[in-house]
Amino acid sequence: MATGLVVAVISAITFSLSGPLGRGLFDTGWSTGGVLLFRVGIGALVLAPFAVRKLAGQWQSVATSWRLVAAYALLAIVVPQFAFFSAVQWMAVGPALLMEYMGVVLVVAWMWLRHGERPSRLTLVGAVTAIAGLVLVLDLIGGASVHPVGVLWASGAAVGLASYFVLNAHTTTTLPPLALAWLGLTVATILLGVLCLIGAIPFVMETSPVVLAGLEVAWWVPLIGLGVLTCSVAYATGIAASRRLGSRLSSFVGLLEVVSAVVFAWLLLGEAPAVIQLIGGLVVLAGIIAVRQGERATRAG
Repeated sequence: MATGLVVAVISAITFSLSGPLGRGLFDTGWSTGGVLLFRVGIGALVLAPFAVRKLAGQWQSVATSWRLVAAYALLAIVVPQFAFFSAVQWMAVGPALLMEYMGVVLVVAWMWLRHGERPSRLTLVGAVTAIAGLVLVLDLIGGASVHPVGVLWASGAAVGLASYFVLNAHTTTTLPPLALAWLGLTVATILLGVLCLIGAIPFVMETSPVVLAGLEVAWWVPLIGLGVLTCSVAYATGIAASRRLGSRLSSFVGLLEVVSAVVFAWLLLGEAPAVIQLIGGLVVLAGIIAVRQGERATRAG
């Protein structure tokens, strides 16, 4: 389990860079479609040689797992990203993030109702604690207005996030984690390309310099970071972690993404966190530890 936790933390940290790196591109005029298409496409290209090597002699498993690959591309990659970015057009980022990460509760409910994996009392306490910490990290105590359309999009993002963790932990397939991540990203790139082509998702790209950590960098620098770190590394490690930890525990470790995003926003964008956010980070960590102990007790039982 220790190795799985380390891999899950790596996945959460690399995912958390997507906000600060994407923010720099959005500020120069990039559209959501442009950033997503390049991010997912670069991620697929980076994983291609490693995935092909892993699939040597196992190409039959690709044919037998096409339903999983299609579901992963649509539900675990395209839906959560597109729905979240659509949500923030109608509501503030904080509430949208909180609603999206309520997907971890959907994971608990799914594993209980669909697979009969009833969570222990400690797991439920940890879940409530982690969500409470998330409220503090996102600094939502003062309240925030939300729009019904934004709520619908954020709910879709929550379903997509839950699908991501459930599909990551899929153990009946013989596809290695690297291969599933590559195939999912490749299909997602094609899907996003079609959506941009028909105008369903606006596609705009700019070549103006991007400001990160107070320095001007070329426009392709954050794109490479988005593709390599927040896509290829994040998805591959996310699948590997979920297969070791299970979808329930890995989904709560994934909450560290929000905490880490606050830290990276501070380092790269100069957005210093408030004391309440730092306290919230510790509460989230305490909740994750409780969920881990609860999952241990469940497995032992």
